[in-house]
Amino acid sequence: MTTTLLKDEKIQIINSHNRNLYFSRYNLEIDKLQENAKNSPVAEVITKLNEQISEIDAQIDALNAELVIVNSLTE
Repeated sequence: MTTTLLKDEKIQIINSHNRNLYFSRYNLEIDKLQENAKNSPVAEVITKLNEQISEIDAQIDALNAELVIVNSLTE
């Protein structure tokens, strides 16, 4: 038995993943804010956080591109 997902189900899954990525991104922004608030922020920590934020941004872009494709599908 094979089950295929409906267009709306695919959209819900992508949106759910996007939402989780936005939560993760915001958490990293808060981490960066906290690090910058220290008397002696560690530049390496800030660099790592910025790298992680960039990776999440790339994942969000990929999901948004997939969302465009899924939205263009006809059922």
